[in-house]
Amino acid sequence: MTMSGAEMKRVAAAVPHEETDFVKAVMEHSDQLYHIAYSYLGNRNDALEALQETTCRAWMKRRTLKDPQAFKSWLIRILIYVCIDEQRRRKRAVPTAAENMMEPVIHNSTHTMEMQWALLQVKLKYRHVLLLKYYNDMTLAEIAVLLKKPEGTVKTWQHKGLKQLRMIMKNRGEWNEQ
Repeated sequence: MTMSGAEMKRVAAAVPHEETDFVKAVMEHSDQLYHIAYSYLGNRNDALEALQETTCRAWMKRRTLKDPQAFKSWLIRILIYVCIDEQRRRKRAVPTAAENMMEPVIHNSTHTMEMQWALLQVKLKYRHVLLLKYYNDMTLAEIAVLLKKPEGTVKTWQHKGLKQLRMIMKNRGEWNEQ
């Protein structure tokens, strides 16, 4: 069923400005959101799907945001939860041969693949800090606001996460300390 021009104008007029403002606000942060999703999920399609899901969840929960100044960190927090949900789903799912064939071949260096594997072994709260700091260039102060934790706690998590990462890499024979 197609709409006439007059019907389309009526529907467009019925869309509240709130929605337009919301979409603009999300788009303002879309590059950073994409980079964060990609650092968690490791491929373009899943990162884009996570952005869609994040936007949908944020829209549905928009009235729960008490401080409009915290919109960006609120959105990133939702995105992180979406990414964690996807990672859990992946652990439960067994890909079919056809799904494996559809996945694009990406030529990562062995070092990059080892680092991605090692990061997955790091305790989740430490991994959040490492991904946001080293893959998304966020400051510890920004991460503290995002995670709603004191900056000292975030620094401790960074230190412990790096320590875990070093041990994991050392145990794999990939880390040579001098």
